[in-house]
Amino acid sequence: MRRAFAGLAALLMLAVVAQFFLAASGAFDTAPNDESFQPHRALGGGIVLIAVLVTVVAAIARMPGRVIGMSGLVAGLAVVQFVIKGIAAAFDGTGGNTTAGELVFGLHAINGLAILAVTGMIGRQARQLSRPAAATPQAP
Repeated sequence: MRRAFAGLAALLMLAVVAQFFLAASGAFDTAPNDESFQPHRALGGGIVLIAVLVTVVAAIARMPGRVIGMSGLVAGLAVVQFVIKGIAAAFDGTGGNTTAGELVFGLHAINGLAILAVTGMIGRQARQLSRPAAATPQAP
C-alpha cells in the first residue's frame, strides 16, 4: 500500500508541475482570455481530487501523521486556490481589473508555490517510506 501511496504522490507532483505549465501557457497566449486558462482550471479541480485520494491512501497505508497531514494540506490549499480566484473576481466585479483584485489574485501564485513545496516534501517522504528496509547484517 505504501508503494501505491508513493505512486499517487508522484502523480500529484506531476499534476502540480503541469499546472504551472498550463498557467504559463494561458498567460503567454497571443491573446490571453478566459478560454486560455480553461485547461489550467480543469486540472486544478483534478488536483483537488488527487490530493484527497492521496490523503485517504496515506491514512490507509498507515503513513506517519505528518505525511497524512501534509497530504490533507495540499487538498486544502488547492481549494483555497478557487477561493482566492473568487475573492479577486469579487473585487473586479465592476467589469474592469482593480488593483485590489490584482493584488488578491497575486496570492494565487504564492499559494501555488506553497502547494508545489508541500507536494515535493510528500514525494520525498513517500519515496523514503516505500523503500524496503535494508537487511541488517547478522553477527557471526
